[in-house]
Amino acid sequence: MPVAIITGASKGLGRALGAALAERGWDLVLDARTERVLAETAEALSGYGTRVEALPGDVTDAAHRADLVAAARKLGGLDLLVHNASALGAEPLVRLEGLSLEGLRRALEVNTVAALGLVQEGLPLLRRSGAGAVITVSSDAAAEAYETWGGYGASKAALDHLAAVLGEEEPGLRVWAVDPGDMATDLYAAAVPDDDAPRPAPQSVVPAFLKLLDERPASGRYGAPSLLEGR
Repeated sequence: MPVAIITGASKGLGRALGAALAERGWDLVLDARTERVLAETAEALSGYGTRVEALPGDVTDAAHRADLVAAARKLGGLDLLVHNASALGAEPLVRLEGLSLEGLRRALEVNTVAALGLVQEGLPLLRRSGAGAVITVSSDAAAEAYETWGGYGASKAALDHLAAVLGEEEPGLRVWAVDPGDMATDLYAAAVPDDDAPRPAPQSVVPAFLKLLDERPASGRYGAPSLLEGR
């Protein structure tokens, strides 16, 4: 069975994507910081009959990243690495004049540095897969200037560029940066707690990710809405 590592997998988009892959027979290695919630997610996804390894921890910890890849190796290899874990830098979001440098560093460490660290750890297994793929979850804030989204957007823009270069350097892999669009997630609620406008559930964009896996287009940056237009 194919094996995927998904970070930030206890809820939201990470859990929704994990459920879709488990339903297709994928074995999973799941990461999140909150042990109890991650354990509940792992138990639910194991109900699909696949093997699910849940490793609570922080993706900025090199030892934790090594443990994630080691768990995938024990399951048989690594075919897909999804970097979904994210940090805002400030909760709620603030203008750049009020963004602490510590908060910016945290956003960069989680969203960008840890993503590269996990890719570096997993590359030998991904290369051996024969159909290895990396998905980095981006944001429209990486490409557009939205007030208060500067730190988070900068970290995602840097992640986009790392993904683009990785795609050039690893022609045997598929490397997709995916902007899922607006979603109703805890992350967004923490970012803008006063915005209670309705937003799509994370499950609604999962078919866009599955389309990438099914059709394997060229490495690059994709928006979930455009991927779903042709369905």
